[in-house]
Amino acid sequence: MTTATLTVTLTKAGRTKIRYPAALVADTGDRISVRAPWAADGVRDFGFVRFEPGDVFTEHFWRTRWYAVKEVRTGGGVLKGWYCDITRPTVVADGGILVEDLDLDLWVSADGASVLRLDEDEFAASGLAESDPRAAAEAVRALDALAARAQAPGGLTTLLT
Repeated sequence: MTTATLTVTLTKAGRTKIRYPAALVADTGDRISVRAPWAADGVRDFGFVRFEPGDVFTEHFWRTRWYAVKEVRTGGGVLKGWYCDITRPTVVADGGILVEDLDLDLWVSADGASVLRLDEDEFAASGLAESDPRAAAEAVRALDALAARAQAPGGLTTLLT
């Protein structure tokens, strides 16, 4: 059996941030899940987590939700945590997944003890609240919902079952 490969394209403010191949894990019709190795060059140290060559991301995108949830593991399978991008609903077409990043992010540590809201300053500076108030409101609502889910019993894994 051959595993389908899709191309994930992450855009921000109309420009492509990154594009990478990923193996299809599942497609429920609403949620599409893929697995891919760390796609950027070198190490990215955020202070609270390091993404590095060998890390494996199992990424979950929704066609109807304003976020993506990425489970991050070392190459040896140890869970680092979940990195969540606030995005417009994902578009899946022609062998690809198109995701528009709306600046807001959430990090949840593997043990669930650390839930960090990220890039709220970038979001405020983006001008989205003025140019597309509905999208800005959806983005804030999505971040709030993910943060609440991360702190609830079962954490973000309840989204993925």
